[in-house]
Amino acid sequence: MIQSVLDLQHVTKRFGDTAAVDNVTFEVARGEIVALLGPSGCGKTTTLRMIAGFEQPDEGRIFISGVDVARKAPYERNVGLVFQDYALFPHMSVAQNIAFGMKNRGVPARDIAPRIARVLEQVRLPGIEGRRPSQLSGGQQQRVALARALVTRPDVMLLDEPLSNLDAKLRLELRHEIRAILATFDCTSIIVTHDQEEAMGLADRIVLMNKGRIEQVDTPVGLYQRPQTLFAADFIGHANWISGTLARRAAEAGVVETKVGGIAVAPGAVADGPVTLCIRPERLAIVAADAPADTRLAAVVERLDPVGADLRIWSRLGDGTLVQSLEKNVGRALPAPGVGVTLGFKVADCIVLPADGAAR
Repeated sequence: MIQSVLDLQHVTKRFGDTAAVDNVTFEVARGEIVALLGPSGCGKTTTLRMIAGFEQPDEGRIFISGVDVARKAPYERNVGLVFQDYALFPHMSVAQNIAFGMKNRGVPARDIAPRIARVLEQVRLPGIEGRRPSQLSGGQQQRVALARALVTRPDVMLLDEPLSNLDAKLRLELRHEIRAILATFDCTSIIVTHDQEEAMGLADRIVLMNKGRIEQVDTPVGLYQRPQTLFAADFIGHANWISGTLARRAAEAGVVETKVGGIAVAPGAVADGPVTLCIRPERLAIVAADAPADTRLAAVVERLDPVGADLRIWSRLGDGTLVQSLEKNVGRALPAPGVGVTLGFKVADCIVLPADGAAR
């Protein structure tokens, strides 16, 4: 059994009559990176603030390394913090910034300089001890902030939107660097973000939140391929939606009756009553009318949007539903807007969710 370093049990936080965080429970194992992901106002930042000690829960317990810290002050918790704006002291050198936390925690003076040099090597910034934050790029400031938090050897690292102030290219580069750095330290980490790509690229698991509650906890791949709710399927990636009613079930498969015809679904995904089908764009393809496919739908192409090496093709089904498919833009002939096509997909690529949004 893997021992958890961080354990939230039925945590609730209210502001007036509003539950910003509502009965949240999850665990984080040693060395694991978990992302709190969701739209603005979903409760992810409030959850982080309760772990850090800046807010106290109204209900529930928060354990760090087996100790209930829900009522303890921030300085009584062994956590490291990296803020959205880095919060480096502008009047201090890099070395003084990194030393700040160690001095407050009583690290012997003789150990401070070697630990600063070591952590700067680990974040790939050797020899910059004497520089001021104003002399560093945004990416360098980010890594200095990370070094300052890691050098105190926290039980849990908390990162609040750590890449939001950087441009898109640098965000992508630092995403991989941060993951590698956290892995080097074997650091149990919580990352708060509203950016699904950032969460998918950084985290071992994702806690997806909505309106203060947890929608799903899963690996990035599991969350994308096996969403349990309409919100999860819609928030992560792109999706096509077809509404219908489960009309027949059998051991082998089920059939959902829709306005565009019957659609076969896998038996493990079958739910009784009204359902919503989710098909990812990369699983929906333009096929020849006689090509093998579990489901074929007639459609008319409306527009083609280049997306790097891919082409996003928007087509209109017979009932007026607009769907998108993703094709490799490899120079082959593709249908022009206004042309009728056949869209095909496999049973295994059709995610079935009840119309009320919950998983079945």
